[in-house]
Amino acid sequence: MSHYKPYPAYRDSGVKWIGQVPEHWEIARIKRHASIRTERRSDVPANATYVGLEDVEAESGQYKPTSGNSRQTEDSTVGIFYEQDVLYGKLRPYLRKAIVAEMDGACSTEFLVLKTGNTLPRWLQQWLLTPDVTQQIEAGCEGAKMPRADWEHVGSIEMPTPSHEEQIQVISAVDRETARIDALITKKTRFIELLKEKRQALITHAVTKGLDPNVKMRDSGIDWIGEVPEQWNVVQVRHVATLGSGHTPSRSRPDWWEDCYIPWFTLADIWQVRREGRRFVTETEEKVSDLGVANSSAVVHPAGSVMLSRTASVGFPAIMGCDMATSQDFAVWRCGSRVVNEYLYLVLLGMKQELSRLMIGSTHKTIYMPDIEAFRMPLPSEEQQKLIVQYVGDELQRFDTLVAKTQRSIDLLRERRAAFITAAVTGQIDLRESA
Repeated sequence: MSHYKPYPAYRDSGVKWIGQVPEHWEIARIKRHASIRTERRSDVPANATYVGLEDVEAESGQYKPTSGNSRQTEDSTVGIFYEQDVLYGKLRPYLRKAIVAEMDGACSTEFLVLKTGNTLPRWLQQWLLTPDVTQQIEAGCEGAKMPRADWEHVGSIEMPTPSHEEQIQVISAVDRETARIDALITKKTRFIELLKEKRQALITHAVTKGLDPNVKMRDSGIDWIGEVPEQWNVVQVRHVATLGSGHTPSRSRPDWWEDCYIPWFTLADIWQVRREGRRFVTETEEKVSDLGVANSSAVVHPAGSVMLSRTASVGFPAIMGCDMATSQDFAVWRCGSRVVNEYLYLVLLGMKQELSRLMIGSTHKTIYMPDIEAFRMPLPSEEQQKLIVQYVGDELQRFDTLVAKTQRSIDLLRERRAAFITAAVTGQIDLRESA
């Protein structure tokens, strides 16, 4: 932003966290510029445009409809908004969700629906999206785990504003700059997606075709596997690894859950695999006691066992880095002498499309145990398994490094975007001539 000039003259805003503003700008509480709509209805037609919190992208101020639907039933109570209203997500305001409506419609009651007066809706939206304003809103929220903002507090927050004409000029310049940044983010995001696709293809190819491109192949008879090297076997996983699962001991027995030492892996811990891509896991939110295990169907699986999430967050494998139990949401294999656990882990990763095919359910997806018992896998020699594990590990490290580098570049672009918007709507830079 160094090529943008400041305004010729500034004055103290009178608000410590805002600081100085251009001399000719005004300072007033948000409620002087906007009013809240409180209209609620339960008879909105099912085909009416509905906006849920999941349809608003965090930080960007963009409306991106999803396949999700937080409107549970046709007769649910919803908020009503009109074109050019500002919809601000009051639940978890740190997510910074705010859009300007481009149509009339209905929305989640977790939005504050704001009607502006002489102030541009886009000006109010961009002000609400700034990190400093978010901090001010968070300071007035109630609830620790599920903080919610209320209009009384949001409306009391000060907002600097220039003339209507100047607002148009500033917002026009903001739109142009953020569009350029967003295009770069989109390009880099797509690059990450392509890297992940190549990463998946690499894994699937390695565990089904091996490392020798000249080896003679034969048909495996399994769709997801296709052809395999002629010398490889194709076996049911349960023939080379002992299949087990887990259980949840009774919650009515506090002594089974207090002062315990046995790690108990559940879907609450799957973020380690889903978001961070960990191969080995040792951390769990909860631990269970010996009594809890002894008096339930829970099992303590030995370190090195391979597990696969089969409910809700389906299809994420990991290797136990220590002895641990699991909930019933996981299938667990204890590998025998014929299969290397890290190779089985790669096979489960390579089965991604097959796992998707086996999922049953619309919202709460599951792979049932009979289907898991029927899993078949390519099985090379132990030596070849170890070579594949080494090769794939080296290649994945290269991919992951490139993904991390690209993601950092995206994060910096988002920081630059937020900083530019903040500088624009606080008057740190003069955008009148660039409009």
